[in-house]
Amino acid sequence: MPSSAPRSSLRASFVASPLRRLVLALALGAALPLSANAAEAELLNVSYDVARELYKEINPAFIAQHKKQTGTTVTIKQSHGGSSKQARAVADGLEASVVTMNQANDIDMLADRGLVAKDWAKKFPNNAAPYYSTMVYLVRKGNPKGIRNWDDLARPGVQVIIPNPKTAGNGRYTYLAAWGSAMKKKGGTEAQARELVTRIFKNVPILDAGGRAATTTFTQRQIGDVLVTFENEVSMVRAEFGNNFEVVYPSVSILAESPVAVVDKVVDRRNQRKEATAYLNFLYSPQGQEIGAKHFMRVRSDAVMKKYAANYKPIDLFTVDELFGGWRNAQKRHFDDGGEFDKIYQSK
Repeated sequence: MPSSAPRSSLRASFVASPLRRLVLALALGAALPLSANAAEAELLNVSYDVARELYKEINPAFIAQHKKQTGTTVTIKQSHGGSSKQARAVADGLEASVVTMNQANDIDMLADRGLVAKDWAKKFPNNAAPYYSTMVYLVRKGNPKGIRNWDDLARPGVQVIIPNPKTAGNGRYTYLAAWGSAMKKKGGTEAQARELVTRIFKNVPILDAGGRAATTTFTQRQIGDVLVTFENEVSMVRAEFGNNFEVVYPSVSILAESPVAVVDKVVDRRNQRKEATAYLNFLYSPQGQEIGAKHFMRVRSDAVMKKYAANYKPIDLFTVDELFGGWRNAQKRHFDDGGEFDKIYQSK
């Protein structure tokens, strides 16, 4: 019995001690964020240059919808640059939750590194590409050089602004669009395609790393007679700068898909898969398709395409699969070190 009083006093002093109360409060406080953060998630979307404005509108729309539907608060951070440069950054350790690129080749590279599922293109509809575009021309008011088609880009005295095909998806699409335009002509040959692309790149005064940098070179630095880039990019430039520029559609161009994928290793380690998948599914939703169309993307929804039909001029489009045997073949032949592009540009 005598020993019971000291034990009681010890328990009382432990509870009453200010220091002990502080320790207990800190312990409880450390536990609280775990339950609060269970309803929070942070995603990083690593994307290409020209998609900045698109995702500035997509992100808050998704965050609001997801919060309403699930009660989970999602924060989305963005990283933009040349598509291939961005893919290499992810391969080198940039911890993207999702990638939203402008060509399948960049995501294939991540799949080869084990970061993305091998069958990523089957994880979402339409080859995991909720949007697509094509390559068109932006010229100065009045089109003083009379640029109408791909052959015009090869004329002497015409300066053409194209981002670097080694680092930028739209530079790569432009290269393939020009090559394919020669092949699509009756009797067109590989030799004629190579000659056309060679002459076009002799007219390129500077190779910017990404599409947005090329747009700045043309619109703000006033270099060049024509900018070749995505239809959605030139439409947005025209909307911003008004009468200073005109859009020209060539007779034929390439279908440029914008594929997306979840970066499996990152989302599984961070327990983000549910939010990352919902984010990419949102791009296919009526609201996501509407936002894409407002930003001049060609969308998969027939109803939304019909609503925004005035934004899109009909154009004969070919695919990378049709003329180049898919992106892997195109990459190996044309854009890998020592490929056709290196030979063409080194001879400039």
